[in-house]
Amino acid sequence: MEPFHFLNREAREQAELHRLAPAAGRSIRSKGRAEPEEPDPLRTAFERDRDRIIHSNAFRRLARKTQVFIDPVNDHFVTRLTHTLQVAQIGRSMAVALGLNEALTEAICLGHDIGHSPFGHTGEDALNEILDEGWVHADHSERILSVIEPLNLTWEVRDGIRAHPWRVEQGPSTPEGALCRFADRIAYLSHDPIDAMRAGIIRYRDMPFAAQARLGEQHGRWVTTMVHAVVEGSIQAGQIAMEPDIAEAMDELRNFMFERVYLRPEGQAMRRQAMQIVKDLVGYFSAHPAEIPASSALDTDPPLQRAVDYVAGMTDRFAGRVHADRCG
Repeated sequence: MEPFHFLNREAREQAELHRLAPAAGRSIRSKGRAEPEEPDPLRTAFERDRDRIIHSNAFRRLARKTQVFIDPVNDHFVTRLTHTLQVAQIGRSMAVALGLNEALTEAICLGHDIGHSPFGHTGEDALNEILDEGWVHADHSERILSVIEPLNLTWEVRDGIRAHPWRVEQGPSTPEGALCRFADRIAYLSHDPIDAMRAGIIRYRDMPFAAQARLGEQHGRWVTTMVHAVVEGSIQAGQIAMEPDIAEAMDELRNFMFERVYLRPEGQAMRRQAMQIVKDLVGYFSAHPAEIPASSALDTDPPLQRAVDYVAGMTDRFAGRVHADRCG
């Protein structure tokens, strides 16, 4: 008996046709890439996209970008990179349980926050005020992967990344993209309270009663409960959904986190400072476009767009250092 089974791309594509659920995305049925290219001999199209995202420069920068707490000194606080890895793990687990395409789900999850600005949503708010048409990190994620650091990803992955925020009315076109939406929220509502407790902002007994009663007492239990609620809710509904009672508890927890952590009055001074750093940097590089690295923006774009693209790609600490050097 041979010790290995050689499964090339064609074999894996055929396996997807027979193994996955009817609603799942199949690599062989992808809408394709903007630029046609030869298939990889070993990997499916979605596996190839996943690998390209992981090896991108923008993905590496997530290690030094804020999740909630700006430039935390404690090594155990969640960064945008660790959040992204948790989203990918949660999304993949749900995809496997539902018979969906795990590689497609993983690719979307790994790329969903790749365009986040420095200082998290605070930086996003600053950039949104600068551009007349607004600025959304999900749109910038797709811009990075398609224009600034073009990876020629499949349509399904780009669609899932673009539409992953819940505020995007036209949601993802694939069930794998819809899973990323839930995985993102499950991840941050599991790890952000832990960080807030670690920072001394809240205590466990402050948590909403529904969250304590329905999600369990430990972080690991929260993830498990919410994952099971999506898997079971989706099977019952025939589409990606969460069981109503757990969804209600999750919404209560989310409202609590916005009130007590994300928008707490004590953090507003730091928030204003971070927003000013972003605005100052965009103003400076708009006036000095020659200082923008060629790899960070397109030379053919107007100076303001180039400045926004460059600043949006900065890590928190790099933005602080450049601000001190150029705008201090």
